[in-house]
Amino acid sequence: MARVKRGVTTHARHKKVLDQSKGFVGRSSTNYRIALERLEKSLQYAYRDRRNKKREFRALWIQRINAAVREQGMTYSQFIFGLKQANIELDRKVLSAIAFDDAESFAAIVSQVKAVLDAAPAAAA
Repeated sequence: MARVKRGVTTHARHKKVLDQSKGFVGRSSTNYRIALERLEKSLQYAYRDRRNKKREFRALWIQRINAAVREQGMTYSQFIFGLKQANIELDRKVLSAIAFDDAESFAAIVSQVKAVLDAAPAAAA
């Protein structure tokens, strides 16, 4: 059986790792062993933070909705409850965009929610 020299394969693998670690600080971008460790860690961070990003944006949307709703004299929890009662099926992302960009439309939505919440206790009595 013929001998196989693997210099080309190893060089290609090392080059791939070093290309991916191009922006790292110090030897993390030039030394293969250190670059490989830093690259693996960076990929772990990237995987984790792709999920955390969704969490953080949802929190931002809720904060924006809460701020806009409090200007109208309600709390966030009352508003969300009223949305469900009024069968308004807008998600938090869209509500946040409306509250941030178009205050008049958001005020109209809040008034609809208030009307439904005011009518609900009368119907129960």
